[in-house]
Amino acid sequence: MNLPHSRGVIGDALFQCLRLERDPAELADFVEARLVLVDDVIADDDLQLALYVLQELHYSGFDDVADGAEWDPGLIRARRMIEDRFEEELRRAVPAVPLPEPADDREGLADRVARALFALTAPGPGPSVARFVAKKATEEQVRELLMHRSLYQLKESDPHTWAIPRLSGRAKAALVEIQTDEYGNGRPERMHSALFARTLRGLGLDDGVGQYLDRLPAITIASLTMMSMFGLQRRLRGATAGHLAAFEMTSSIPSRLMGDGFRRLGFGDDVTLYFDEHVEADAVHEQIAGRDLAGGLAEAEPALVPDILFGAAACLYVDELVGEHILGAWTEGRSALLPEPSAAGIAPQILAAADA
Repeated sequence: MNLPHSRGVIGDALFQCLRLERDPAELADFVEARLVLVDDVIADDDLQLALYVLQELHYSGFDDVADGAEWDPGLIRARRMIEDRFEEELRRAVPAVPLPEPADDREGLADRVARALFALTAPGPGPSVARFVAKKATEEQVRELLMHRSLYQLKESDPHTWAIPRLSGRAKAALVEIQTDEYGNGRPERMHSALFARTLRGLGLDDGVGQYLDRLPAITIASLTMMSMFGLQRRLRGATAGHLAAFEMTSSIPSRLMGDGFRRLGFGDDVTLYFDEHVEADAVHEQIAGRDLAGGLAEAEPALVPDILFGAAACLYVDELVGEHILGAWTEGRSALLPEPSAAGIAPQILAAADA
């Protein structure tokens, strides 16, 4: 993967640093000056893309960026500035999750945390992307959905894997059990990222990592940068555990609906296997994640309970924003993707918003 097109002045400055055209030591001061001008980091295309690029240096990186950039102090300082502001916004926006009182004298903290998570993630009756796909979505719309999801699904589980060496005991064992399944139990063709790549190919889409990054709006990018922000910081290991628990608890039923939607459109097992796999796998994973990962971590480190619940609520909050964006576009008869980048390197609608 090469660097994407820039979407603003922060991206321009960052890419100059990554291409060795500018001193990275200057970047943090520039980012600090620009951050005060931004009202909403979650929805800011320039900042979210810049954060994605800075975090990606800790994953597979970019073909046109030296591997050594991963630990450049100036780049790390800039990344941390954006993440700090991102986290502040999330903590203000995400409603607090109450921890239920003990149901009886024998109920411990782990069980109470699990009970809070299952209550938080219980399915609601409102509209959802999965229900729309099951009943109404066109082939073009499901192609768009796969493009949105490709940013995370092609590196599925990697952001949460950062937490493995930061946990111990019951919580660590639970996370390893979930991730072993996510990574195909030793069979590369069964890795969930590989199954998703197969789904992309089944609809004639590119299965290369980041191939559709230039078409994805800030809120879609934010759903991944949030995961990476949690995973890359030991301080936020509780939020990582809570995020994964909520992620797994809200996957099984939507996956079934997605599979039904693709079958409705005439696609076969080569396309639906990814979704069908998650119906059964995540029904098991949600129990492990809620009771053993999140609950076990709460039992071992009670001080992390607020962050566990925050991570779960943040997962649902950002996913809801992504869903609202996609459904809002589709119900209005328009694309949920950005236009192709212009010759200037910035999507036309982003340029127009910046001019305004």
